[in-house]
Amino acid sequence: MSAGPGQSAPRPALYRDLRDLAPFRTPVIRTPVRGLAEGVGGAVSGVLAGRTRGALPVEGGAPRLGKVGGKAPGKAAKAVHAAIFGSSDPNRLIALAHTYPGWAGLCYLMAGLQSFAQGGHLRAAELLQRGMLTKSDDDANRYASTYLARVITRVAVAERVDVPVLFSEEAVFLALSHSLRETGQTETALAALNGLPPSLPMALARCTLAASLGRHEEVVADTEGLLNGDDLSAALLLVRARSLRKFGANAAARAALQEVLRRRSTDFTLRSDALTDRALLLLDNGRKALNRLERQHRQSADLETVRAIRKDAELHELWDREYGRTDDD
Repeated sequence: MSAGPGQSAPRPALYRDLRDLAPFRTPVIRTPVRGLAEGVGGAVSGVLAGRTRGALPVEGGAPRLGKVGGKAPGKAAKAVHAAIFGSSDPNRLIALAHTYPGWAGLCYLMAGLQSFAQGGHLRAAELLQRGMLTKSDDDANRYASTYLARVITRVAVAERVDVPVLFSEEAVFLALSHSLRETGQTETALAALNGLPPSLPMALARCTLAASLGRHEEVVADTEGLLNGDDLSAALLLVRARSLRKFGANAAARAALQEVLRRRSTDFTLRSDALTDRALLLLDNGRKALNRLERQHRQSADLETVRAIRKDAELHELWDREYGRTDDD
């Protein structure tokens, strides 16, 4: 029901995902050591099996091509399947987009995800946008729903926070947003996330981008009432605390950091960040206290100077009255 006249509709809670099934897998909090050990596809190494080196990771391993929609696969399906699961070269899929126009949209999307996984963000952004603007035929769509559901894209939704996402609308738009952010198009990156279903990964990505653009009031409004239920919510609380600190709302920022530290099973890296941010808040409060004392000391010194000047003026006035000469003399 829409808000009545004179009423403003409440802001939707970006972190409340009410779906029974979501495309997100367990997030990974990166550290320098973990990043070196895992490499590009390390976040999902426990659920991957037998994939071609450099190809897109797949939960449970690359599927074998069988019937598509009850029919034997055609030449297009065979070629695209081999390019997705047996190759890591986006150019191969781009060539197939020209060869099979009905499959072009899907080919550009998968080529974009391959480029994204390899760190080619400028090319990934171009290919993903082209794929979304290019229509695929029914055969391509049936193939995608049958064989691509377990393809995983690992997206950094915040600093040191990666989320594996199964092939879906969220996977494509999160990858696009990440690539746009990496190429300096932060405003467009934030706009790319509009209209997607609410979820913690989406909220974390959006709030991180909003904070980087200085829109701290949006971050504070969108995270109101958030509790630390898992590592993603803890990371989102860190973003909230930093935005509150920008406002000078140190008490509220401290409360958000205390919520991060409340849950003992919160990832060590996030707890460490919360402790660091809390120390910075204490330094801020200390500086304010020192500045207040300095200001009081300065005001006291200024008052003493004024009193001294006033006393000197009174003495001069007394001298002139007792011993000074008048104009008639």
